[in-house]
Amino acid sequence: MTSLLDRVRGTVQRFGRDATRRSPDPTAYESQLVRLIEEFEVDLVVDAGAYDGRYAGALRRAGYRGRIVSFEPLDGARRRAERAAAQDDAWSVLPYALGEESGRAVLNVAGDGGAASSVLPMLPRHREAHPGSAYVARQPVEMRRLDELWEQVVAPGERVFLKLDVRGSESRVLRGAGEHADDLTGLQLRTSFVPQYADGPLFAEALDFARASLGLSLKSLVPGAADPRSGELLQCGLVLFRG
Repeated sequence: MTSLLDRVRGTVQRFGRDATRRSPDPTAYESQLVRLIEEFEVDLVVDAGAYDGRYAGALRRAGYRGRIVSFEPLDGARRRAERAAAQDDAWSVLPYALGEESGRAVLNVAGDGGAASSVLPMLPRHREAHPGSAYVARQPVEMRRLDELWEQVVAPGERVFLKLDVRGSESRVLRGAGEHADDLTGLQLRTSFVPQYADGPLFAEALDFARASLGLSLKSLVPGAADPRSGELLQCGLVLFRG
């Protein structure tokens, strides 16, 4: 019998192929996401693991005009995000890694320009599928709990959509949000079908937590990276909203 994970893998892979066939627009998925953001009246997107600002930039190209606060601790990537945000009064960039505890941490810097960087050890399954993403350096970073920054980042009454691309630390960031996790209007997080980072949550665990603990409902799936050797889907994104 086909498992739930196999059915989801197949659906997400077909979605990615169909979206590519139907439209050459590189922001086609972001346009769908922006429609959801507008439907749920989101005022602020908190972009954790912003890398070089490409996610925020894609939202802007797709029509989102609300506030964005990006978090990116990796030096080179953050400078690129800051340059992208420099002419956008509604987009700010902060230099922190988000996590469960505040203090100093060490970020493992990936060889793919830093995109796959994480504070967690990378597992062999990830390195075997994408050898270029193996860690090549380490960078000290400042880690902060989101609940400690909440009043600095979120204006009273704002409806918040939290996007997490933190390479296995999704559960830690959500625990670091404390009681404010219940204030989230929506959530997007990357999740894996196979272990890729030590202690990183897998698909079923992440979905169950978002539904049962946060009271969110799944609204969309984002196609993710596959193993180029076999075509097996390794990860996808979950997009959930309250209500």
